[in-house]
Amino acid sequence: MSQYETILVPTDGSEHAEKAAEVAFRLAEENDAVVHTLFVVDTHLYGEPALGSVAMFIDELDTEGSDLLSELVGRANERGIVVERAVRHGEPAELIVDYADEIEADLLVMGHQGHSHRRQRGSIVERVLDDTDRHVLVI
Repeated sequence: MSQYETILVPTDGSEHAEKAAEVAFRLAEENDAVVHTLFVVDTHLYGEPALGSVAMFIDELDTEGSDLLSELVGRANERGIVVERAVRHGEPAELIVDYADEIEADLLVMGHQGHSHRRQRGSIVERVLDDTDRHVLVI
């Protein structure tokens, strides 16, 4: 029996998130696990508007996230790794924890610093660590 069957790797396309994805892929190969990739459009910063320039910006972020996940899925599939992907809108730490619960992730693999360098409420990784009982590997 594998140590990990379901691995979640949230990503924002940053260098640290890329390293985390590579570690998640290696662990998936070693454990014959499924990898779930997640991109969160941080709408809590911008709101979830119906019209206007902010809506267009959020659409661009959504497309950027989908493209990023497609690239990750392609890399993983070349290695024979089964990958699921999701794009969600909201507050990143909250949605990462919720998605990990939804898929019953055995492990979350996260980069220690992403594109967002906000520190007003702590980093996304710190908030995920505070809010989950699941295993988290920080790269």
